[in-house]
Amino acid sequence: MSRPARRGVGPHVRVTRCGTTESIHRVHVAVADARGRLIGGCGDPAQVAFYRSAAKPFQALPLVEDGVVERFGFTREELALCCSSHNAEPEHLALAQSMLARTGLDERALACGPHPSLRPERARELWARGVRLRAVHNNCSGKHAGMLALAVARGWPPEGYLERGHPVQQRMLAEIARWTGVAASELVTGTDGCGVVTFALSLAEMAASFARFTAAADAGDPAARIVAAMTGHPFAVGGTGRTCTAVMQRLGGRVFVKTGAEGVYCGGVRGRGLGFALKVEDGARRASDMALIGVLSDLDIADAADVAALAEGRMEVVNTLGVDVGRIESLFRVEMNR
Repeated sequence: MSRPARRGVGPHVRVTRCGTTESIHRVHVAVADARGRLIGGCGDPAQVAFYRSAAKPFQALPLVEDGVVERFGFTREELALCCSSHNAEPEHLALAQSMLARTGLDERALACGPHPSLRPERARELWARGVRLRAVHNNCSGKHAGMLALAVARGWPPEGYLERGHPVQQRMLAEIARWTGVAASELVTGTDGCGVVTFALSLAEMAASFARFTAAADAGDPAARIVAAMTGHPFAVGGTGRTCTAVMQRLGGRVFVKTGAEGVYCGGVRGRGLGFALKVEDGARRASDMALIGVLSDLDIADAADVAALAEGRMEVVNTLGVDVGRIESLFRVEMNR
């Protein structure tokens, strides 16, 4: 799956059509341990990117630590939805609506806005049925339902919960500082696609944060409930056809992973105290999916059978007639320092 990069190109994912190179997507990877040491990678591990949705496991943790899960009786599947970038399939919508109802709110409280499903087939289905998209269809509606629940449980006003000065977003800032080791005052922030605060860090810092989170989960700390929710209910985290879901369905005892927009993927290696972060430079999702599979192979998380199963349906370039006309391949190798 992962092979040395071609000279002069650097680590990349290559798309070919009928044997001819059609596109090149440059890739950067960082691997770190729970002490924050960079122990592997390729490309530029110092590359800065926004976490985007890869931050969701950290953003869901206050629901566990502050007793929100117990107060509202949230299930593990609903906790997984708080970490999701879902497809707006019926199961996802039902989970988000259930969380809101038990919090005493409804969909009108969601401030994330609507957008089409991340799964093209689902998006076409909803369009064909004439469904008017609502905020609950947003891939981040689970995260927003969780943030609203945190606000209600802590006695903070639900209104304005996505604004950077709101106590909910200040709590999110503190969580990111806690796991990255970067002071809150030094974190570079922006506005995410769903309206909440997002955070820009180097891939090395992202990888270290996932390594620390994984080590805490392995030690039985509250992070363990987040990891158990994600790996125990991977469909809630993504949905049909999603690579994150497929990886945790097959490898959930070994790794948990979270995608982010613009070609970001992060994960933690269970039992080994390692974290990794990758960024596809041009943000292509088709490349980040294949890059993730390459990283899992290089870190000996996925064996040849796992790689073949995960790559099936993702590495092929298929035209509108259903004919396989090309390949999407990872052409890089993650080198370890030890």
